[in-house]
Amino acid sequence: MGDRVDLTYVKYLELEVLLNLQQPKSDPVEHDEMLFIVIHQVYELWFKQLLHELDKVRRDFSANDLFGAISTFKRTRMIIKTLVGQLDILETMSPMSFTAFRDRLETSSGFQSTQFREFEFILGHKRREVLRHMPDATDVRRAEQRLSEPSVIDHFYDLLEHRGVVIPPRLREKAVELPTWPDEDVQLGLLRLYREQPEAAILFELMLDVDEGLQEWRYRHVKTVERTIGNKQGTGGSLGVAFLKRSLFQPVFPDLWAIRHEM
Repeated sequence: MGDRVDLTYVKYLELEVLLNLQQPKSDPVEHDEMLFIVIHQVYELWFKQLLHELDKVRRDFSANDLFGAISTFKRTRMIIKTLVGQLDILETMSPMSFTAFRDRLETSSGFQSTQFREFEFILGHKRREVLRHMPDATDVRRAEQRLSEPSVIDHFYDLLEHRGVVIPPRLREKAVELPTWPDEDVQLGLLRLYREQPEAAILFELMLDVDEGLQEWRYRHVKTVERTIGNKQGTGGSLGVAFLKRSLFQPVFPDLWAIRHEM
């Protein structure tokens, strides 16, 4: 038998691969291009983790594991806070610095982030039309898979039923590819659980934290882009700021927002 090779920090984290993934395209290299690449690669890693956490949330909801869902939403909330905080770093890059290497992005665009589309779809914000921004067939298939799966909201209905809320057939029977919409019967059930099951109320408030954090990230993202490129068209033929503004203030858990005035 050969000598045993100990697992090291470098090997466990595949650092030789990871730290060679940052390849600026500008020539000569623009200093801030490295920051731009690192920030967006880190975002993709966090998107991967968010999908991992929300897959668990779906299982927790369907299993009526309230405290498992609470724990996971706490983590999800902190990840989204981190996403917001990273924009502070990105905003240290001046518009002139970005302009110096922007043309090297060619047809690439953040609109092509498959994982972010998966993240939206798993939360119930489903729109097939956004798939047209994805040039790679493999990425389209991944996003379509998420589009065809029950969302976090669909599994949330399982949890609510476990706790005595009657979910209307119109919600149970809707096509899985359709987006989430608010429902008054669900809202009545949520109000009752707020009053009768304080442990469920803890979960609901965490879900609102995540929703609010995501809306904050969208707003900060829009302002960062606007601060950097103004009203220019986005790379890859996207509409830039105008497109991003359409996504503002669209909650992913609308029923939880709709009942605030009833409390």
